[in-house]
Amino acid sequence: MIFRRFKIINRRKLLLTAMADFVGEAIFLPVRLLRGRVVGVLDQIPSEADVREILVVRTSYLGDVIMTLPILRPLKERFPRARLTFLTSKAASEVLMTNPYVDEVITYDPFWFYPSPKSDYIKFIWGVKRRSFDLVIEARGDIRELMLLVGPLRAACKVSYDVGGGGFLLTHVVPYEGLTHKVQYHMGLVKYLGCRVDVLDWGFYLTQQERARALKIINDHNIEPPFVAIHPGSRLSLKKWPLQRYAMLCDIIAQEYNMPVVVFGSAADRDSISGLKRRVRCGVVDLSEALTLREFAGVIAHSRLLVCNDSAPMHVAACEGVPVVAIFGPSKSVETAPYGDIHRVVQKGFPCRTACDESTCHHTRHHACMTDISVQDVFDAVRDQIYCHSRENENPCL
Repeated sequence: MIFRRFKIINRRKLLLTAMADFVGEAIFLPVRLLRGRVVGVLDQIPSEADVREILVVRTSYLGDVIMTLPILRPLKERFPRARLTFLTSKAASEVLMTNPYVDEVITYDPFWFYPSPKSDYIKFIWGVKRRSFDLVIEARGDIRELMLLVGPLRAACKVSYDVGGGGFLLTHVVPYEGLTHKVQYHMGLVKYLGCRVDVLDWGFYLTQQERARALKIINDHNIEPPFVAIHPGSRLSLKKWPLQRYAMLCDIIAQEYNMPVVVFGSAADRDSISGLKRRVRCGVVDLSEALTLREFAGVIAHSRLLVCNDSAPMHVAACEGVPVVAIFGPSKSVETAPYGDIHRVVQKGFPCRTACDESTCHHTRHHACMTDISVQDVFDAVRDQIYCHSRENENPCL
């Protein structure tokens, strides 16, 4: 079946992608043949001497951009004389500030992911297409990114997966080895290029001034580390665990461990934070809407653990080495769980989760994959995490 190679769940998107891919393959076939290429035969992997300008493309979403960070060190080690540019969204650009492996960050919010004017695309692509790259890596594997961002660029090598269509625009199609964590999915791109992937190096690389700023924020709010961090929001509503249960969890943690409970969230989480604060009996420290992304990374580094839904903050915590208790419903933890063996995922085994597009619930009991997760389920994971990470110089749970 033609659909089998696509890693797309939404049926409408799958059909549209397949149609666009079929037309694109037909249009670009003569070009591929003229260049001496045959479908299924890949060009030679570029050598170190061939690559002086690299562009990595990953515009959505914040958590996914964070999970792309581990490919940067291997690329720099494989192509040490190359200049590495990263194209990402404006919001995610904070992740890449002071990153030692990135020479330049270009920002653009694609209108197919973000509510940005289409006129911005014309201005952006007109400027960037004047540049020339030796190697372009599109990390998502998305036909829209490939057609509208990678396609117009001048580059000797264009590399990505062909799991979301658009493979006809690539010079190198990376073999897809099946469903895996997105960190490994991204690392597969650079492994294909001959990079070493045995070392995981990622993080926000905060400056000393930023670390000091984080401590000042903690002190100004009279927070005594270690504290338990709570983030009840998520980009998608179906990924949210009920607020009443978050409130109950906060009360239990405060009672059992006598540790400060600090609540985080962005402006988009305002309603969730307000609902949580109305329901808790214990006092919580509210740092929602008060921090930049980098300040959040600095503050969360002082927490004992973070409890959250499937959302970008859990990836911030993971790359900062903070244990996470992540509550998963419709999304697939095999792909997007906090990466590493110090974390815990709380989830229920609903078969429909494997085919859920995370936007519409088709279960007979709406949102059951999240509502069936009890406060006790999450607290048990919190208790295990606190026990596992409370001893000096040892971790009995690994």
